[in-house]
Amino acid sequence: MATSAQTEIQPTVEAVQAELASLEDAKMRAANEQRGDDHGVNLTKLRGVAKAVKLPPAPRHDFALELWATGDTATRLVALLICSPKRFGVGELDAMIREGRIPKVHDWLVNYVAKKSPHLEELRELWAEDPDQLVAAAGWDLISHQVYKKPEVLDLSALLDTIEARMQDAPKDLQWSMNNTLAAIGIENPELRDRALAIGERLEVLKDYPTPPNCTSPFAPIWITEIVRRNEERAN
Repeated sequence: MATSAQTEIQPTVEAVQAELASLEDAKMRAANEQRGDDHGVNLTKLRGVAKAVKLPPAPRHDFALELWATGDTATRLVALLICSPKRFGVGELDAMIREGRIPKVHDWLVNYVAKKSPHLEELRELWAEDPDQLVAAAGWDLISHQVYKKPEVLDLSALLDTIEARMQDAPKDLQWSMNNTLAAIGIENPELRDRALAIGERLEVLKDYPTPPNCTSPFAPIWITEIVRRNEERAN
C-alpha cells in the first residue's frame, strides 16, 4: 500500500483496491452518492493512486482493462486515468459507454478517453442518435467538442435545427449535452449567434438553473453572451 514515503503501488487489482479502500471517506461517499457517484475517495487522492502505478504504456493499458473489469467505480476511475485512449477499438468504447453509467465514470470516459480516440468521429455518429439517453448524451458531448476543435466535419445549421426541435423535451442528461452544443455554436460562430440566442430564449432550457455566485449560468443566452464578452475583452 502506498504511503507518503512511497511513490509506487504494485500493479495488481488487489493492491490498487486496497489503496483506494484506505482512502475511503464516509462523508465524501455520502456527498458523492447524492450525485449518483458510488465511491468515497477524494479525486485528487485517486489521481495520486493512478500516478503511483508504474508500468510501461502497453502493460499499463492492459492493467487498466483489468481494473475496468472489476465494475467498481473508484477502480474504474483509476483505469480511465491510466489507459491508452488510442488503443481502444470502437466496439470496446461502445461497450464501455453502455456499462459506465455512474456519472463520474461516464464523464471521464467521454472526456479522457473518447475525445482522445482516433475513432472520435465514428463514435460521434454512432452515439448521437442512440435510443439510450446516456449514450446519446455522450454523442452530443463529442459534437460539442468538435464545434470547438473541428467544426468543418459538422453541419452547424442542421444541428441547430435538431436542437430547436428536440432539446426542450429531451431527457435530462441528453438535454444538458444538447444545451452545451447550442452554447458552443453560439460562442464560436458569430454568423449563427443570433439564431443560437433566439433558440435559447424561446426554449428556456436551464433558465432557472441554480447557479452559484461567480459562476456563469448554463442558460445558453447568458452563457453565450458572457463568454463572447470575455473573449472580446481578451482580444482587446
